[in-house]
Amino acid sequence: MSKSPIIQFGTSRFLQAHADLFVSEAIAAGQDAGPITVVQSSGDASRARRLQALANPSGYEVRIKGIENGTLVDKCETATSIRRALSLPEDLEEVAGIVSGEAKIILSNTADAGYQPREADQSTSFSIEMSYPAKLAWFLFQRFTKGGEPIQVMPAELIPENGKVLRDLVLGIAALYLSGFQDWLRSDVLWVNSLVDRIVSEPLEPAGAVAEPYALWAIEDQPGLILPCEHPSVQVVSNLEQVETLKLFILNLGHTYLVSRWLAVENSPLRFVRDLMESPDFGPDLEDLYDREVIPAFEARGRRSEAENYAATTLDRFRNPFLDHKLADIAQNHEEKIKRRISSFLFWARQADPSLEMPRLDAVAGPVRAENA
Repeated sequence: MSKSPIIQFGTSRFLQAHADLFVSEAIAAGQDAGPITVVQSSGDASRARRLQALANPSGYEVRIKGIENGTLVDKCETATSIRRALSLPEDLEEVAGIVSGEAKIILSNTADAGYQPREADQSTSFSIEMSYPAKLAWFLFQRFTKGGEPIQVMPAELIPENGKVLRDLVLGIAALYLSGFQDWLRSDVLWVNSLVDRIVSEPLEPAGAVAEPYALWAIEDQPGLILPCEHPSVQVVSNLEQVETLKLFILNLGHTYLVSRWLAVENSPLRFVRDLMESPDFGPDLEDLYDREVIPAFEARGRRSEAENYAATTLDRFRNPFLDHKLADIAQNHEEKIKRRISSFLFWARQADPSLEMPRLDAVAGPVRAENA
């Protein structure tokens, strides 16, 4: 078995169509990237078929379906970057050996519940009942005790400053272990913040996924950073704030604006985002909103060109005829989303230019205002 410099905790269809596919394409292009060992860390025995299929030498399929630069895309890719698939707790010793020795990068994409503290976290004996940060602390401790070289941790969970958040959780748990472990975690582990974005609409069986053409892995730069691969969708940025504002104040804001208008129509027969984009009552209005109320705020911060490009890409994503993105799902926690996506945008925009006129967004925000507005 060849060495695996990347070990990935989580078998999500998102990573199958995102990081795992990027590394596969990099290998095909001749880069010295991967291969990847995937670890199914939840103890769910029902995923055995998926694990076996992920490590099949012939690879698994990713179907790319949607609109890119105004053109319909419908193609199949084969991902072959995963060479080994293991499961906890059955393969605990093998996983510990990989983390202790050959691994250079640890990836993860676990469910939100995986970060929640659990009673098992209070023990230094491995348990499948531990939270993901506690499991990671246990594996990193094995590397520490064997005098392991520095290692890089790259969470792909959708949490702001995800690397910092995971670091702080692991450091808290590390207090249970030998003195010196916390210092090693600070000095010899590089905790990387990143933002991932790709709509992966459905799984394929036993492995693989259907995904949109758009994909982004924005990685915040820092000294010593190692990229898992070079790829058009992988971007190193000095600060994630610029990427986060584009996503929050264009894509997310657009979703919430559309849903605000949709909720105002009693018994609307429209169900999906693409339905609204095809409707003369909704699609043109969103385009006009971007032009008149959103992009001028980015222009006030010297960012008109990037905002125009991102808005055009977002409209393509919203029009994806293959994607069943339910409006009812976006409408969940609607008031909180208005506050985070629209009220916060209004405050951010008027910090740059108090004279900006944004009547439609002001109307949606109404009494739902950001705390700092």
